[in-house]
Amino acid sequence: MGHFYRALNLAEGLAAAGWRCTFYLNDHAPSRELLEARGIAHRTVRLDDDVSDWQAQLVEQDGIRVWVDDRLDTDARHAARVKATGIPLATFDNRGPGAEAADLHVAALCFDPAERLGGGQVLRGVDYLVLNSEIGRHARLREGLRSIIVTLGGSDTYGVSLKVVRSLRESGLGATVVVGPAFMHLRELEALMTEGFVLKKGVASMIEEFSRHDLAITGGGITPFEANACGLPCVVIANEIFEIPVGRELERLGGCVFAGHYESLRSPLVRGDLLIAAMSRAGLRNVGTGGTARVVAALLELEGRGA
Repeated sequence: MGHFYRALNLAEGLAAAGWRCTFYLNDHAPSRELLEARGIAHRTVRLDDDVSDWQAQLVEQDGIRVWVDDRLDTDARHAARVKATGIPLATFDNRGPGAEAADLHVAALCFDPAERLGGGQVLRGVDYLVLNSEIGRHARLREGLRSIIVTLGGSDTYGVSLKVVRSLRESGLGATVVVGPAFMHLRELEALMTEGFVLKKGVASMIEEFSRHDLAITGGGITPFEANACGLPCVVIANEIFEIPVGRELERLGGCVFAGHYESLRSPLVRGDLLIAAMSRAGLRNVGTGGTARVVAALLELEGRGA
C-alpha cells in the first residue's frame, strides 16, 4: 500500500502540472475504491501476466506518453515490453532487473552511496521524496509527549501492530492505533484494545490525524518521512530487511529513533528520555516537501526528450 499511496501523491502533483494519469493495478477493491473516490482513471490488470503483451495494448489504447512503475523489484521482461513501445520508463526504489532499462530511477529511499542502482538517470535521497501535499497545512513543533499514534502500513503484513500494542501496554502507555484498508489482523487487534487505546479504521487523512499527536510509531517506508515533515517525531520499525537502512538514516536525520527489525524489537519501544522537541525540530528542518515538484519536473523533461 505504501507504493500505492506514493503513486496517489505523485498523481496529484502531475495533475497540478496539467498531466492526465491512468493507474494500472491488480484487482484490489480498497485501492479501486480510493481511485474512484478521487476520480482517477484506472484499469484492473494482471501485473503477474508475463505472457501477453498487455503493456503495449494499454499504451496504444490510453495514449500513454510516459510509463511510471512504482512496484517492488520489477522484472526485465516487463521493462522490455514497456520500452519496446517507444515511450520513456520511470521507476521508483526498484532493486529488480527491470530497473536497468529505466530512463529515470527515483531512489528517494536509497541511503547507501555504494549501492549501484539501475537506470539511465538516478535521483537519490530525501530531496526526491513524493510526500502528501497536506503536510504544509498541518506542520507544527511538538514540545512534549502527550499522545501517541501507531500506524504500521495499509496492510501490516506481519501483524507488527499487535506487538507494538502489547509493548505499550507493558510500559503503561496508550495510543491511537490506525489501520489501513487492507489490514489483515483486525480481530486480534480488537482483542488488545484496553483502556487508553483507540482503534481507528479508514482514516480520511493520515496527515490530519498526525496533527493530533506528539509521537508516531511507524514502519520504515514513506510514512515516517511524512510525519517528520509535519514535525511529528517517530519510533521506526523495519517491517522488511530493506527498511533497516531507511530506519538508520531517519535516526541520523534526527527526527526518529530506530527500534530495529520487527523480529527483534528493542524494549521498551518508547523510552522516557525521548527529546520530543529536539526531534520535532530536526524533522521539520531535515525533511522538506519539495520532492514532488522535483520529480514532476524530471518526468516532464523525460517526456520532452522521449525514450
